[in-house]
Amino acid sequence: MTPLEIVQQTSPLINEAGNRFYFHPDTLARGKELGIDGFRFYFLGRGGVLGDVEPAVIVSAFGYFSPGVVETVWSSATQIMAPRDAARAYLACADHLGMQQLDGLDVLESFNDAAETLVDAVDRASLPLFAGIAAEPLPDHPAARAYRNICILRELRGSVHLLAIVATGVSPLVAHTIRRPDDVTSFGWESAPDISDDDRARLAVADELTDRLLVPPVEALTDDQREAFVTGVEVIRAHLP
Repeated sequence: MTPLEIVQQTSPLINEAGNRFYFHPDTLARGKELGIDGFRFYFLGRGGVLGDVEPAVIVSAFGYFSPGVVETVWSSATQIMAPRDAARAYLACADHLGMQQLDGLDVLESFNDAAETLVDAVDRASLPLFAGIAAEPLPDHPAARAYRNICILRELRGSVHLLAIVATGVSPLVAHTIRRPDDVTSFGWESAPDISDDDRARLAVADELTDRLLVPPVEALTDDQREAFVTGVEVIRAHLP
């Protein structure tokens, strides 16, 4: 497989796998123990790697939520828990899911080696949310580490894609409406914008650009690492609820 084919084959699986812990019952239960509801735990958990920042910074990093929702949720959540503490508690929930679902798989060591080589090869410029989660210490347990690497890779794709849609002239709201037409109001927007054929064409260009921007880190892998990476992603996705 070429590096581009690897990106195209693994990206959907990473996207599906990397969000499995967000609103998992165990994650919600942990948030309740900390005195924070699931939605606020999600915001603080993902955005907290950036530190105690203003809501506008989270708007920039998340991309698709309305500024009003971010202002309300982020500001209220930071009154309950420090963002960095929440981020580490949230990532511990990811680690818990990894240990629960992936422990004992024989692909973990080789996958972790490949995934971490890929992550190390990424230029962090313009990718703050990815850079934030990638800077957090990895757990030692192989299964927890593998799932954490999946979460990091998901933030990588998401950050690169947000960069690509802005670069191709598509607003995040328009891109979100095209991809998730039923989730416009749940992300805080009053109504969906009108979508043109040009919008859809630009988003297709952004998708292609995203894939191309993810090729150089894959090129850093050896042939054996590329095989281990693809196999690991497939096996991990298959073992997650």
